[in-house]
Amino acid sequence: MTGRLPRLPQRRSSLSGVEPDGVALRRLVQQFIRGMGLLAADRTPCGKPLAVSHAHALMVLREHRSGERVLSQRELGPALGIDKSNVARLALKMEKAGHLTQERDRQDGRVRLLMLTRAGATLAEAVERSSRARFEILFRSLPRPQRSRVLSALEVLNRAVMASSLLVAASSKGGTTGPSPARAPMERRVGT
Repeated sequence: MTGRLPRLPQRRSSLSGVEPDGVALRRLVQQFIRGMGLLAADRTPCGKPLAVSHAHALMVLREHRSGERVLSQRELGPALGIDKSNVARLALKMEKAGHLTQERDRQDGRVRLLMLTRAGATLAEAVERSSRARFEILFRSLPRPQRSRVLSALEVLNRAVMASSLLVAASSKGGTTGPSPARAPMERRVGT
C-alpha cells in the first residue's frame, strides 16, 4: 500500500454547470455505503456473517451489559434508528439465533427487556474486535495529513444528519420519515 487513496471522480457537470452540492453529497454517501458493503443483507463490512442491524444491536446491548441497567426494545429502536416493529422482528430473530433473551418488565408488562446470552456476548465481542480492526485499516489508509479532517467532517455530517432528521420529523404529518433523532449514541458506529 502506498498510503495514497484512489482519486474520487470529480464533481459531475450537469446542464446548469457543476453538480449541486446536495447531489454531490448524496453521490459520495452512496459511494461510501456501497464501498463499505453496507447493503449486504447477510454480512457486515467487517466480515461477520450477520445483518448490519443484528451486529449493531449486539454492540449496543454489549455496551449496556456492563452497566446495571438492562435495555428494552423501546430503547434499542432509537439507538439503531429503526421503528418498533423492526426492533421486534430483529429481537425475535436474535432470540431464535440464541443471541439474546427477552423478558417482560415486572413493573410494566408492555416493556420487553433484552439481555445478551453467553453466545450473544461472545459474538458481540467478536464483532467489536472485527469492527475495530476494519476501521483501523480504513483509518490507516487515509493520508496522515487528512485523518483529523476526515474525523471532523464525519462529526459535522453526523450532527447534520441529526438536525435534518429533526426537521424532517417536524415537517412530516403523521410521523417521522427520517432516522430517529435519538440515534445520537450511534454516531460513531456507522458500518461495523
